[in-house]
Amino acid sequence: MVGLAQAMAAACAPRDSVRAAARGARVALDGSFAAISAWERERGRLRVLVNEGERRAGEEEFPEDESYPVHDFPEITEFLHELWVGGGGPHAWVESAVGDRPGRRGEALRRRGRGTCVVAPIVLSGRAWGELYVARDEGLPDFDEGDADFATVLAAVVAAGLAQNERLEEARRLAFTDPLTGLANRRAVDMRLDGALEEHRRTGVVVSLVVCDLNGLKTVNDTLGHAMGDRLLERFGSVLSLCGAMLPGSLVARLGGDEFCLVGVGPTADEIVRVTEEVCTRAAELELGEGVACGVASTGDPIGLVKSSRRLFRLADAAQYKAKAARSPKPVVAGRDTAVVRLADAAAEEAPGERRRFRGRL
Repeated sequence: MVGLAQAMAAACAPRDSVRAAARGARVALDGSFAAISAWERERGRLRVLVNEGERRAGEEEFPEDESYPVHDFPEITEFLHELWVGGGGPHAWVESAVGDRPGRRGEALRRRGRGTCVVAPIVLSGRAWGELYVARDEGLPDFDEGDADFATVLAAVVAAGLAQNERLEEARRLAFTDPLTGLANRRAVDMRLDGALEEHRRTGVVVSLVVCDLNGLKTVNDTLGHAMGDRLLERFGSVLSLCGAMLPGSLVARLGGDEFCLVGVGPTADEIVRVTEEVCTRAAELELGEGVACGVASTGDPIGLVKSSRRLFRLADAAQYKAKAARSPKPVVAGRDTAVVRLADAAAEEAPGERRRFRGRL
């Protein structure tokens, strides 16, 4: 453990630091292979930063884009949050290729000829940052609870070393990240939409925008305090990230206050609506709040010419406001609800520079 900490401290670059962390953890746990992955909330994916030890075909030491939807490995979002809500802390767990635990880790172990693994959450500033993964080949002794306890400690040491690198990257990240939820911010959304709509004009790729407004945040703040309100925002951000992972290439963001959005580039309008319905269902099941109102606008639906992101926002806003006014448990979709398109376009004629001029019309 001391050697791991010293190796990370001596690293000259972030890449060297994560490699030293993975190697130190693998040696300490007598593993055959180790990896460190980061949870990219805005993409809803676990991105592998380093693969260390006995790698299999296709496992690069520093992969360019080896990532997995958190929807396939939901423990990093759902499992951790449910434990922490009860006052617990992050703790590692053991998986086996022959175990019956739900999920895809056992499948991945079998596919790569490994018999057991231990997964330890890496936590920075009280938030799940990613995971430390150490595996042993088939035929070697399985990890046990003692190994899980040790892996929990090792993950804390790794987190302390990564914190140094995190501080160096913080200024760049804050320019495009919401500090409370870790999702993308409005600036990142604008850049993504501008590029996506340019691609839409060239190739016809479908571009979709989902605007989500949390119901009941003010009530939570007024009755339970702003700390609980922040918890609701974080929990919904995790739900949106988890669902957004079902849509390759999507971007999940918090626009501000109780407003979130999802940008989809490529998936069909039907796929976007299906995932948004899942968002509504999961939000209604949260222990706080009163669900979410969602509006969808997609170039895959009959919404007319979309020359700019402003019009896509206005259509999604109008759909979201209609969903909120009707207390709809499902999303309202512009283009499939022609009244929404007329409402958004009429508001644009009155005030072309504003996103919203239709609240009083509903």
